[in-house]
Amino acid sequence: MTSLPQHPSEGSERERPSLVVARAAQALAAAGVEAPRAEAEQLAAHVLDVPRGRLALADGFTPAQRDRLDALVDRRVAREPLQHLTGAAGFRHLELAVGPGVFVPRPETELLAGWGIEQARRWPAPLVVDLCSGSGAIALAVAQELPSARVVAVERSPAALDWLRRNAAERAAAGDRPVEVVAADVTDPELLADLVGRVDVLLCNPPYVPRSVVVSPEVAGHDPDEAVFGGADGLDVIRPVVGRAAALLRPGGVLGVEHDDTHATAVPALLAADGRYERVEEHRDLVGRPRYATASRRADGQHADPGPAWQTGSS
Repeated sequence: MTSLPQHPSEGSERERPSLVVARAAQALAAAGVEAPRAEAEQLAAHVLDVPRGRLALADGFTPAQRDRLDALVDRRVAREPLQHLTGAAGFRHLELAVGPGVFVPRPETELLAGWGIEQARRWPAPLVVDLCSGSGAIALAVAQELPSARVVAVERSPAALDWLRRNAAERAAAGDRPVEVVAADVTDPELLADLVGRVDVLLCNPPYVPRSVVVSPEVAGHDPDEAVFGGADGLDVIRPVVGRAAALLRPGGVLGVEHDDTHATAVPALLAADGRYERVEEHRDLVGRPRYATASRRADGQHADPGPAWQTGSS
Protein backbone atom coordinates (compact mmCIF):
# COMPACT_ATOMS: atom_id res chain seq x y z
CA MET A 1 0.00 0.00 0.00
CA THR A 2 1.25 3.51 -0.75
CA SER A 3 1.95 5.00 2.66
CA LEU A 4 1.66 8.55 3.87
CA PRO A 5 4.23 9.84 6.36
CA GLN A 6 3.57 8.36 9.75
CA HIS A 7 3.32 10.51 12.86
CA PRO A 8 3.66 8.56 16.09
CA SER A 9 2.27 10.10 19.23
CA GLU A 10 4.92 12.08 21.05
CA GLY A 11 7.01 9.85 23.29
CA SER A 12 5.51 6.67 21.89
CA GLU A 13 5.73 4.36 18.92
CA ARG A 14 1.95 4.35 18.69
CA GLU A 15 0.27 6.29 15.91
CA ARG A 16 -3.02 8.08 16.40
CA PRO A 17 -6.03 6.25 14.91
CA SER A 18 -7.16 9.36 13.03
CA LEU A 19 -3.89 9.46 11.08
CA VAL A 20 -3.92 5.75 10.33
CA VAL A 21 -7.53 5.87 9.15
CA ALA A 22 -6.82 8.88 6.93
CA ARG A 23 -3.96 7.05 5.23
CA ALA A 24 -6.06 3.92 4.71
CA ALA A 25 -9.03 5.91 3.39
CA GLN A 26 -6.80 7.67 0.88
CA ALA A 27 -5.56 4.34 -0.49
CA LEU A 28 -9.08 2.90 -0.69
CA ALA A 29 -10.42 6.00 -2.43
CA ALA A 30 -7.67 5.81 -5.02
CA ALA A 31 -8.69 2.22 -5.73
CA GLY A 32 -12.31 3.21 -6.34
CA VAL A 33 -13.83 1.74 -3.17
CA GLU A 34 -17.26 3.34 -2.76
CA ALA A 35 -17.12 4.23 0.94
CA PRO A 36 -13.39 4.56 1.66
CA ARG A 37 -13.61 6.40 4.97
CA ALA A 38 -16.22 4.05 6.43
CA GLU A 39 -14.32 0.97 5.31
CA ALA A 40 -11.01 2.34 6.61
CA GLU A 41 -12.64 2.86 9.98
CA GLN A 42 -14.07 -0.65 9.98
CA LEU A 43 -10.70 -2.18 9.15
CA ALA A 44 -8.94 -0.06 11.76
CA ALA A 45 -11.49 -1.02 14.42
CA HIS A 46 -11.07 -4.66 13.44
CA VAL A 47 -7.30 -4.50 13.89
CA LEU A 48 -7.59 -2.72 17.25
CA ASP A 49 -10.46 -5.00 18.33
CA VAL A 50 -12.70 -2.10 19.35
CA PRO A 51 -16.18 -1.02 18.20
CA ARG A 52 -16.02 1.40 15.29
CA GLY A 53 -17.77 4.05 17.40
CA ARG A 54 -14.96 3.86 19.98
CA LEU A 55 -12.14 4.13 17.46
CA ALA A 56 -11.26 7.74 18.26
CA LEU A 57 -10.83 6.81 21.95
CA ALA A 58 -8.68 3.76 21.30
CA ASP A 59 -4.98 3.52 22.00
CA GLY A 60 -2.79 4.31 19.02
CA PHE A 61 -1.53 1.73 16.54
CA THR A 62 1.68 -0.10 17.31
CA PRO A 63 4.03 -0.70 14.36
CA ALA A 64 2.81 -4.30 14.16
CA GLN A 65 -0.82 -3.16 14.07
CA ARG A 66 -0.02 -0.60 11.38
CA ASP A 67 1.58 -3.33 9.30
CA ARG A 68 -1.45 -5.55 9.77
CA LEU A 69 -3.83 -2.79 8.72
CA ASP A 70 -1.68 -1.94 5.70
CA ALA A 71 -1.86 -5.59 4.62
CA LEU A 72 -5.64 -5.60 4.94
CA VAL A 73 -5.92 -2.36 3.00
CA ASP A 74 -3.77 -3.84 0.24
CA ARG A 75 -6.17 -6.77 0.00
CA ARG A 76 -9.17 -4.43 -0.08
CA VAL A 77 -7.49 -2.35 -2.79
CA ALA A 78 -7.33 -5.60 -4.77
CA ARG A 79 -11.15 -5.74 -4.23
CA GLU A 80 -11.31 -8.57 -1.77
CA PRO A 81 -14.63 -8.06 0.06
CA LEU A 82 -14.47 -6.14 3.31
CA GLN A 83 -16.43 -8.93 5.02
CA HIS A 84 -13.78 -11.48 4.06
CA LEU A 85 -11.13 -9.30 5.64
CA THR A 86 -13.00 -8.90 8.92
CA GLY A 87 -14.52 -12.39 8.81
CA ALA A 88 -17.99 -11.10 9.58
CA ALA A 89 -21.08 -9.58 7.98
CA GLY A 90 -23.84 -7.71 9.79
CA PHE A 91 -27.42 -8.70 9.06
CA ARG A 92 -30.30 -7.14 11.00
CA HIS A 93 -29.32 -7.80 14.65
CA LEU A 94 -26.78 -10.50 13.83
CA GLU A 95 -23.08 -10.73 13.07
CA LEU A 96 -22.44 -13.73 10.85
CA ALA A 97 -19.19 -15.49 10.03
CA VAL A 98 -18.46 -15.35 6.30
CA GLY A 99 -15.53 -16.01 4.01
CA PRO A 100 -14.52 -17.84 0.83
CA GLY A 101 -17.19 -20.23 -0.42
CA VAL A 102 -20.29 -18.43 0.83
CA PHE A 103 -22.31 -15.50 -0.52
CA VAL A 104 -21.94 -12.38 1.62
CA PRO A 105 -25.44 -11.31 2.75
CA ARG A 106 -26.54 -7.90 1.47
CA PRO A 107 -28.41 -5.18 3.38
CA GLU A 108 -31.30 -5.24 0.91
CA THR A 109 -32.08 -8.83 1.86
CA GLU A 110 -32.90 -7.58 5.36
CA LEU A 111 -36.14 -6.25 3.86
CA LEU A 112 -37.22 -9.73 2.77
CA ALA A 113 -36.27 -11.17 6.17
CA GLY A 114 -38.22 -8.44 7.94
CA TRP A 115 -41.29 -9.05 5.79
CA GLY A 116 -41.09 -12.77 6.55
CA ILE A 117 -40.76 -12.19 10.29
CA GLU A 118 -43.82 -9.93 10.34
CA GLN A 119 -45.83 -12.46 8.35
CA ALA A 120 -44.77 -15.30 10.66
CA ARG A 121 -46.10 -13.43 13.70
CA ARG A 122 -49.60 -14.31 12.52
CA TRP A 123 -49.10 -17.88 13.72
CA PRO A 124 -48.41 -18.87 17.36
CA ALA A 125 -45.74 -21.42 16.39
CA PRO A 126 -44.94 -20.85 12.72
CA LEU A 127 -42.96 -23.17 10.47
CA VAL A 128 -40.57 -21.04 8.42
CA VAL A 129 -38.39 -22.37 5.59
CA ASP A 130 -35.39 -20.51 4.15
CA LEU A 131 -34.30 -21.81 0.74
CA CYS A 132 -30.81 -21.05 -0.68
CA SER A 133 -29.80 -20.21 2.88
CA GLY A 134 -26.09 -19.57 2.26
CA SER A 135 -24.59 -18.18 5.47
CA GLY A 136 -27.97 -18.63 7.17
CA ALA A 137 -28.71 -14.91 7.33
CA ILE A 138 -32.48 -15.07 6.80
CA ALA A 139 -33.05 -18.26 8.79
CA LEU A 140 -31.00 -17.10 11.76
CA ALA A 141 -32.63 -13.67 11.80
CA VAL A 142 -36.05 -15.32 11.96
CA ALA A 143 -34.94 -17.67 14.74
CA GLN A 144 -33.49 -14.80 16.77
CA GLU A 145 -36.40 -12.41 16.38
CA LEU A 146 -39.19 -14.98 16.56
CA PRO A 147 -38.25 -17.64 19.14
CA SER A 148 -41.61 -19.39 18.73
CA ALA A 149 -40.77 -20.31 15.13
CA ARG A 150 -39.46 -23.62 13.88
CA VAL A 151 -36.94 -22.64 11.19
CA VAL A 152 -35.56 -24.91 8.47
CA ALA A 153 -32.60 -23.72 6.37
CA VAL A 154 -31.85 -25.43 3.04
CA GLU A 155 -28.52 -25.15 1.23
CA ARG A 156 -26.82 -27.25 -1.47
CA SER A 157 -23.21 -26.04 -1.57
CA PRO A 158 -20.84 -27.99 0.72
CA ALA A 159 -18.72 -24.88 1.31
CA ALA A 160 -21.73 -22.72 2.15
CA LEU A 161 -23.11 -25.47 4.39
CA ASP A 162 -19.95 -25.27 6.49
CA TRP A 163 -20.54 -21.56 7.10
CA LEU A 164 -24.26 -22.12 7.69
CA ARG A 165 -23.64 -24.82 10.28
CA ARG A 166 -20.99 -22.71 11.98
CA ASN A 167 -23.32 -19.71 12.24
CA ALA A 168 -26.24 -21.86 13.35
CA ALA A 169 -24.12 -23.44 16.10
CA GLU A 170 -22.88 -20.05 17.30
CA ARG A 171 -26.38 -18.58 17.44
CA ALA A 172 -27.74 -21.62 19.27
CA ALA A 173 -24.89 -21.34 21.78
CA ALA A 174 -25.87 -17.68 22.25
CA GLY A 175 -29.37 -18.73 23.22
CA ASP A 176 -31.34 -18.44 19.97
CA ARG A 177 -33.69 -21.24 18.99
CA PRO A 178 -31.68 -23.80 16.98
CA VAL A 179 -32.19 -23.79 13.22
CA GLU A 180 -32.60 -27.09 11.37
CA VAL A 181 -30.05 -27.31 8.54
CA VAL A 182 -30.92 -29.44 5.51
CA ALA A 183 -28.43 -30.22 2.73
CA ALA A 184 -30.52 -30.29 -0.44
CA ASP A 185 -31.00 -28.78 -3.89
CA VAL A 186 -33.95 -26.37 -3.91
CA THR A 187 -34.77 -27.37 -7.49
CA ASP A 188 -35.39 -30.98 -6.43
CA PRO A 189 -39.08 -31.73 -7.13
CA GLU A 190 -39.20 -33.81 -3.91
CA LEU A 191 -37.61 -31.13 -1.73
CA LEU A 192 -38.71 -31.35 1.93
CA ALA A 193 -41.31 -33.98 1.12
CA ASP A 194 -42.17 -34.37 4.82
CA LEU A 195 -43.24 -30.71 5.00
CA VAL A 196 -45.67 -30.64 2.07
CA GLY A 197 -48.72 -28.55 2.94
CA ARG A 198 -47.33 -27.57 6.35
CA VAL A 199 -45.12 -24.48 5.84
CA ASP A 200 -46.44 -21.12 7.02
CA VAL A 201 -43.71 -18.84 5.61
CA LEU A 202 -41.23 -19.69 2.87
CA LEU A 203 -38.42 -17.25 2.08
CA CYS A 204 -35.80 -17.51 -0.64
CA ASN A 205 -32.85 -15.39 -1.77
CA PRO A 206 -31.76 -17.49 -4.76
CA PRO A 207 -29.07 -16.94 -7.37
CA TYR A 208 -30.86 -14.57 -9.74
CA VAL A 209 -28.40 -12.42 -11.69
CA PRO A 210 -28.71 -12.97 -15.47
CA ARG A 211 -25.53 -14.49 -16.87
CA SER A 212 -24.84 -11.53 -19.18
CA VAL A 213 -24.73 -8.98 -16.34
CA VAL A 214 -21.29 -7.62 -15.44
CA VAL A 215 -20.93 -7.71 -11.66
CA SER A 216 -18.52 -5.88 -9.35
CA PRO A 217 -14.98 -7.18 -8.80
CA GLU A 218 -15.91 -8.20 -5.26
CA VAL A 219 -18.73 -10.39 -6.57
CA ALA A 220 -16.93 -11.70 -9.65
CA GLY A 221 -13.79 -12.64 -7.79
CA HIS A 222 -15.13 -13.86 -4.47
CA ASP A 223 -18.86 -14.66 -4.24
CA PRO A 224 -19.55 -18.23 -5.40
CA ASP A 225 -20.71 -18.25 -9.01
CA GLU A 226 -23.54 -20.66 -8.21
CA ALA A 227 -24.86 -18.28 -5.56
CA VAL A 228 -24.93 -15.29 -7.92
CA PHE A 229 -26.02 -16.28 -11.42
CA GLY A 230 -29.40 -17.80 -12.24
CA GLY A 231 -28.94 -18.77 -15.88
CA ALA A 232 -29.41 -16.72 -19.02
CA ASP A 233 -32.41 -14.79 -17.71
CA GLY A 234 -31.68 -15.17 -13.98
CA LEU A 235 -34.78 -17.29 -13.38
CA ASP A 236 -33.39 -20.84 -13.54
CA VAL A 237 -33.75 -21.35 -9.78
CA ILE A 238 -36.75 -19.11 -9.19
CA ARG A 239 -38.97 -21.07 -11.62
CA PRO A 240 -38.78 -24.40 -9.75
CA VAL A 241 -38.88 -22.65 -6.36
CA VAL A 242 -42.21 -21.04 -7.27
CA GLY A 243 -43.69 -24.45 -8.02
CA ARG A 244 -42.22 -26.29 -5.06
CA ALA A 245 -43.16 -23.52 -2.63
CA ALA A 246 -46.80 -23.89 -3.67
CA ALA A 247 -46.64 -27.55 -2.66
CA LEU A 248 -44.92 -26.87 0.66
CA LEU A 249 -47.11 -23.99 1.82
CA ARG A 250 -50.29 -24.57 3.79
CA PRO A 251 -53.42 -22.79 2.51
CA GLY A 252 -52.91 -19.15 3.49
CA GLY A 253 -49.15 -19.60 3.86
CA VAL A 254 -46.91 -17.00 2.25
CA LEU A 255 -43.90 -16.90 -0.05
CA GLY A 256 -41.28 -14.17 -0.41
CA VAL A 257 -38.55 -14.42 -3.05
CA GLU A 258 -35.80 -11.90 -3.78
CA HIS A 259 -34.98 -11.20 -7.42
CA ASP A 260 -32.96 -9.06 -9.79
CA ASP A 261 -34.13 -5.51 -10.39
CA THR A 262 -34.92 -6.51 -13.99
CA HIS A 263 -37.48 -9.07 -12.74
CA ALA A 264 -40.15 -6.64 -11.51
CA THR A 265 -42.64 -8.09 -14.00
CA ALA A 266 -41.19 -11.56 -14.59
CA VAL A 267 -41.33 -12.97 -11.04
CA PRO A 268 -44.84 -11.74 -10.18
CA ALA A 269 -45.95 -13.12 -13.55
CA LEU A 270 -44.51 -16.54 -12.67
CA LEU A 271 -46.41 -16.49 -9.37
CA ALA A 272 -49.67 -15.46 -11.01
CA ALA A 273 -49.27 -18.03 -13.79
CA ASP A 274 -48.78 -20.89 -11.33
CA GLY A 275 -52.43 -20.69 -10.35
CA ARG A 276 -51.95 -21.66 -6.70
CA TYR A 277 -51.19 -18.18 -5.38
CA GLU A 278 -53.20 -15.08 -4.64
CA ARG A 279 -52.32 -11.56 -3.45
CA VAL A 280 -49.20 -11.41 -5.60
CA GLU A 281 -47.24 -8.23 -4.89
CA GLU A 282 -43.98 -6.66 -5.97
CA HIS A 283 -41.84 -4.81 -3.38
CA ARG A 284 -39.12 -2.21 -3.83
CA ASP A 285 -36.02 -1.58 -1.76
CA LEU A 286 -35.08 1.63 0.02
CA VAL A 287 -33.79 3.26 -3.17
CA GLY A 288 -36.83 2.29 -5.21
CA ARG A 289 -35.49 -0.73 -7.08
CA PRO A 290 -37.70 -3.80 -7.55
CA ARG A 291 -36.30 -6.23 -4.96
CA TYR A 292 -38.65 -9.05 -3.96
CA ALA A 293 -42.04 -10.51 -4.76
CA THR A 294 -44.54 -12.02 -2.34
CA ALA A 295 -47.68 -14.11 -2.62
CA SER A 296 -50.11 -16.15 -0.52
CA ARG A 297 -51.03 -19.76 -1.14
CA ARG A 298 -54.70 -19.82 -2.12
CA ALA A 299 -56.81 -20.25 0.98
CA ASP A 300 -58.86 -22.99 -0.73
CA GLY A 301 -55.66 -24.88 -1.59
CA GLN A 302 -56.70 -25.11 -5.23
CA HIS A 303 -55.41 -24.01 -8.61
CA ALA A 304 -56.99 -21.04 -10.31
CA ASP A 305 -56.81 -19.76 -13.85
CA PRO A 306 -53.81 -17.45 -14.19
CA GLY A 307 -54.74 -13.81 -14.06
CA PRO A 308 -53.18 -10.34 -13.82
CA ALA A 309 -53.85 -10.18 -10.06
CA TRP A 310 -50.59 -8.73 -8.85
CA GLN A 311 -49.55 -5.25 -7.92
CA THR A 312 -46.54 -3.18 -7.00
CA GLY A 313 -46.17 -2.98 -3.23
CA SER A 314 -45.17 0.13 -1.34
CA SER A 315 -42.52 -1.52 0.81
